Amino acid sequence: MKSRRSNVPAIAAAKAGFSTASAYRIEADPRLPSQKKTPRGRRRPDPLAGVWDSEIVPMLEAAPDIRAVAIFEEICRRAPSLAPGVRRTLERRITGWRALNGPERDVIFRQEHPPGRMGLSDFTDMSGLGITIAGEPLAHRLYHFRLGFSGFEHAHVVLGGESFVALAEGLQNALWALGGVPDQHRSDSLSAAFCNLDRDAKADLTERYEELCAHYGMTPSRNNPGVAHENGSIESAHGHLKNALRDELLLRGARDFADLAAYRRFIDEVVGRRNARNRKRIEIERAALKPLPDRRTTDYEEARVLVTSSGGFILRRVFYRVPSRLIGHRLNVHLYDDRLDCFLGSTQLLTLRRGRPPQGSNKHAHVVDYHHVIHALRKKPMALMNLVYRDQLLPRPAYARAFQALLSERSEKQACRTMVGLLALAHDRACEAELALAIEVDLAAGALPDLDRLRERFQPDRAMIPEVAVALVPLAAYDELAAVGASELALVREGGVA
Repeated sequence: MKSRRSNVPAIAAAKAGFSTASAYRIEADPRLPSQKKTPRGRRRPDPLAGVWDSEIVPMLEAAPDIRAVAIFEEICRRAPSLAPGVRRTLERRITGWRALNGPERDVIFRQEHPPGRMGLSDFTDMSGLGITIAGEPLAHRLYHFRLGFSGFEHAHVVLGGESFVALAEGLQNALWALGGVPDQHRSDSLSAAFCNLDRDAKADLTERYEELCAHYGMTPSRNNPGVAHENGSIESAHGHLKNALRDELLLRGARDFADLAAYRRFIDEVVGRRNARNRKRIEIERAALKPLPDRRTTDYEEARVLVTSSGGFILRRVFYRVPSRLIGHRLNVHLYDDRLDCFLGSTQLLTLRRGRPPQGSNKHAHVVDYHHVIHALRKKPMALMNLVYRDQLLPRPAYARAFQALLSERSEKQACRTMVGLLALAHDRACEAELALAIEVDLAAGALPDLDRLRERFQPDRAMIPEVAVALVPLAAYDELAAVGASELALVREGGVA
């Protein structure tokens, strides 16, 4: 091509290595080879020629969002002679028509997040990971916090729904772990928390959220309901975090954890390693964050309850059992996502696991501890037979299986007495887990638990009790001490007078 500019066609052709005739032919028609080709026509008849303009295009104009497969099924009903193999042809034709004649689509505007400007919160469902706690499936969500610039993350296990309590606790944990406060905080409108709330309840929830942000000096904002991409800086991070957790679970080789605390430590370790990879950007953003306030603010709901003669109280369709000495007293209760802190006045008495009522039912749930009622069951063992919360009272599956075995082999009275005796033994000797293993061994051997043998097995080891010998001093020794003390006092007085 360069020789063509400065030489005649014959010389340029010689340098290029082809004939002079080809050079003059190229000069006569300067089009590119690809432009000289005539467009290829159809090699077979158009299978959609009879229905495209008359049937399919009107459907697309009337319902632009209709799926191609729905159009294909409808056309097959209208024209049974249409071959099933034209589905891909129809889909490609519809895709091309929409590109030329379809409606305008939403545009995603990529945003820049300067350091310290934006923190985002959202909840994500974790049921797909199949986590179990001591063999029991754990229905839970993760509260997920993320900084827009550096990608700093914090995750908090949530056992209930997307409530304000879960948001307040998770957000404050994240901010104090971060060591600073961003200028703005964005949430996803707390869609689950707002669901089925009346206008006053929604206003109260909005006011509490704004007060939480005001305490930390953040400007609150929410994305529009149902528009997830407005919260995209954290929505996409949900998938990355879940994939990281899934990989770590595969490397761990098990999805079962001994308790909830162990699972929370696992989550913290995974998130901590992800933050370590972004350490440099996080340090840059930390310098731009606002300082934390002097203290945290309220991240719980308050309630006041009366302990009834049943030895407990009902709160939000859940019966909670407390020590019987509190019957007749009114307690102040702080409701967190996973627990209840109970106060008598300003004195904290105990912490209870938070229960959840069964979904789609008007029945109550029960949170009970056999330690609170064992003293009363010893007096009335037959009360166990038809106790409303009997299944929740038995602490482990082994105790429940033992009670069923006792009922099938013995009378109700004997079964209740033996079962109460087993619970009392577990309470007195603090051997609940060891006793459950012993019961499992007896049941596996086809034998019922022998209460006398188990009491003997779990009684204190006499060899471990030290023998203390107390030697009593004769009373006459005290008289001698008194006499010596009197003589020394007399000498001191005589010296002082002299």
